[in-house]
Amino acid sequence: MPITVAIEPPRQAAVLELLRHSDEYAFALYPADSCYLLDITELEAPHVSVFVGRRDATVAGIAALVLHGSGTGIAELKRLFVADSARGHGVAGTILQALEEHAAAAGIAQLRLETGALQPEAIALYEKRGYRHVPRFGQYVNDELSVCMEKTLA
Repeated sequence: MPITVAIEPPRQAAVLELLRHSDEYAFALYPADSCYLLDITELEAPHVSVFVGRRDATVAGIAALVLHGSGTGIAELKRLFVADSARGHGVAGTILQALEEHAAAAGIAQLRLETGALQPEAIALYEKRGYRHVPRFGQYVNDELSVCMEKTLA
């Protein structure tokens, strides 16, 4: 089945359900103060774009691109999550590629992210896609469970 990716509003039933599963997954692995999940209101902010990956018409995965200040050339990848039923079909990589292409076209030079130390599959995906480990930044600086990574786009 082909995977399509588009920027869509996050407040739709299938996306909200996937966000709920993402929250459950994160809170099963980490204490609350190590979960840096954007809620629906934050995902609807003007400086955030939500990418929705679909297999046929079914929501299969999501990710958010958060712009950090006008002209900084830096953005953050947040909330990349794939439905259990869609894992192993290239959904995460396809969403990530679309998000990176959009960011580069918008003049973003550096794409940063934070993932959890207890998520080796996520870390491996990012490494495979060219992200390199960097010192923890921003709100993650003092969180030993955070792994921060960055990729140069331009």
